[in-house]
Amino acid sequence: MVNPSLAIGVIGAGSWGTALSLLLAGKGHRVDLWVYEKDLCDAMNQERENRVYLPGFQLPDAIHPSHSLQEVVVNKKIILVVVPTHVLRSTLNSVKAFIDPNCLIINASKGIENESLLPIHKVIEETLPAFDSLAVLSGPTFAREVAQENPSAIVAAAHRQDTAERVQALFNTDKLKVFTSTDLLGVEIGGALKNVIAIATGISDGLQLGFNTRAALINRGLVEITRIGTAMGARPETFAGLSGMGDLVLTCTGDLSRNRTVGFKLGQGLKLNEITASMKMVAEGVRTVTAAYQLKNKFDIQASIIEETYRVLHEGKAPQTTMRDLMNVETTSEFIGIKGLE
Repeated sequence: MVNPSLAIGVIGAGSWGTALSLLLAGKGHRVDLWVYEKDLCDAMNQERENRVYLPGFQLPDAIHPSHSLQEVVVNKKIILVVVPTHVLRSTLNSVKAFIDPNCLIINASKGIENESLLPIHKVIEETLPAFDSLAVLSGPTFAREVAQENPSAIVAAAHRQDTAERVQALFNTDKLKVFTSTDLLGVEIGGALKNVIAIATGISDGLQLGFNTRAALINRGLVEITRIGTAMGARPETFAGLSGMGDLVLTCTGDLSRNRTVGFKLGQGLKLNEITASMKMVAEGVRTVTAAYQLKNKFDIQASIIEETYRVLHEGKAPQTTMRDLMNVETTSEFIGIKGLE
């Protein structure tokens, strides 16, 4: 069981980092929350609210926003990492000398490092090689709804079952049900690649192509995610769970989804630079699609939705054209290419 009054370091005060901090503080823990922007940190301390990323929620006294990353991680037995994937390695490198080697590190971010094509837990393992207590928290959860304490479910994954159960006990409440998994890789891949499919689904909705098209993209997108995940060594059944189908459905259909919003606006005719310039928070799928496209090519996997989404985002292909080309893809047996299901 988890000690009822722990000191926890949370790296990242975006919407998800703030929502998880609220949950942990509500369970009686002290939370030191690293805020990258000094002006925002000062405002959060004065106003007791994160008005930029999660407005409308009072920060309890147990949450201590700090602009000092060293202060947030030093002497902590549990550290929660919630920063965008492209800054993860540099962020951890800057403070690894101050992290207790016996602490538990929990990743709550979603993405794949473009330069190395590594999932987040592998980046953490490379950056902090002396640490062996590592877990991931992922699943179909919008930050605002978790902060509102809407009934939700999520999965805690680790290489060891006892580590996953430790994370489960830390986050489980009567409003957030936490399940466990030992397929850490599969849970991370599902959480990362679903953002790419959400952009594709958003494009379809922006083009007003209807519910049939949306359902086809979600289902065949899941097949593509599973193909890539199993090629990397994940278990196929993981993608039928919370971090696979669960997170995919939420992100592809929910109006709070940043990735679906990017796709929807692309479908309406806006340019990517116009869309991202107007957004306060990162839509991870815009970056992850590059890694997904490279992984597809590396493993010689048929993943037409991922390929076409990449071409829209980074080669300027017209959304209308890409949806037409998807309908010209040759059909095969439904689960071909998925290791363990062929």
